[in-house]
Amino acid sequence: MEKAKVKKMLEYKGKPLVRCGNTIYLGDMSEPYVAMLQILSTEDYKGLSMANRVAVQLISTDVELRPKDRIIKKSEKPTLYDAINIASIWLERALAPHPQQKPEV
Repeated sequence: MEKAKVKKMLEYKGKPLVRCGNTIYLGDMSEPYVAMLQILSTEDYKGLSMANRVAVQLISTDVELRPKDRIIKKSEKPTLYDAINIASIWLERALAPHPQQKPEV
């Protein structure tokens, strides 16, 4: 019997990366936050379609929140590299364990 082929999911800095059309999700939906990147416009560069305007949003995965309230941060970047870089930073910071604050004396 042949072993089942397991496809490895594309990742960026250890986080899953999923594309659906012009929308890219970075992160795991089972975690509290994911990043959503939307390619708003593209331009032709040497025969390739390159993103030249990308919307970035850090969103909560809490299904009890209204869609408008799920957006934690948003920005627009001129390249996909810039967009995925800032999305990765936001996601890393949002998912980092926060040390308890010491009460002021």
